[in-house]
This record gives sequence, C-alpha cells and structure tokens, in this order.
Amino acid sequence: MQLAVLQKDMIAAMKAKDKPRKEAISSLVSAVKKAGIDAGCREDIPESMVDQVILKEQKTAKEQVDTCPADRTDLKAEYQFRYEVISEYAPKLMSQEEVKAFLKEKFAEILATKNKGMIMKNVMPELKGKADGKVISQVVAEFCK
Repeated sequence: MQLAVLQKDMIAAMKAKDKPRKEAISSLVSAVKKAGIDAGCREDIPESMVDQVILKEQKTAKEQVDTCPADRTDLKAEYQFRYEVISEYAPKLMSQEEVKAFLKEKFAEILATKNKGMIMKNVMPELKGKADGKVISQVVAEFCK
C-alpha cells in the first residue's frame, strides 16, 4: 500500500463528507507519517513500512473492539467501523497452511534441527508483514514436536 493512495482516499472521504471514514483513514496517514519520520525517511516511505503500520493499527483497532464494554454499543460500533476501514487497506496475510508450505519449502534443513528459537530467528525476517506472528509461532511449534 502506498501512502499516496491513503491520502487520495482520505481526500475523497472529505469531499463526500464521510467524517468517520475520513477520521479512520486520517489516523492511518498520521501513523504512517510518524513511522516514516521515526525511521528517517520522511519523504520516501517504503510500501513495506506502510503495510507494517497498517497491520499494527489494525491490531490496535481489533483490541479496542474486543475490550470495549458491552453496554457501550455506540463506542463499540465506532471502533468496529474503524477496524473495518483499516482492514480494507491491510495487506492479505498468509494462512496457517501457506505458512506451513513456505517453511517446508524454504527452511527444511533448519526445521530438521527442531530448535524453535533458531527456526524463529531465521523465519521471522522472511515472513515479517506477510503472516501473523502467532500463526508462525504455532506452525513452528508443530514442527518442533
């Protein structure tokens, strides 16, 4: 995902006077710009960084939905809408089966060691932003049994 696409969609939401959508996209744009500044690439933010920020914001929004009190339906609906908007921009993550196939194909010799720490150390840089860390950990745990 490119930052320019997010900004264009935010402007479109402004023109359509869709305030909740504009706010959700605006928070994504702000988070991406902040991450770019922190990483020292203010002008030219790479797509991989944008995707990582979107995934982080999606996870935060999901936690807000999950921890919202049941009696606050108005707040829960707001959080749910924000989560859905962010999910539209989130990159597609690999499923558990796809992670298994990827590990068997690329890391067969490391999987043979059954050393979970060493496997995770080698696998995580390859799958960062492509698969959820929990899914990767579960798959590696299965291989180490």
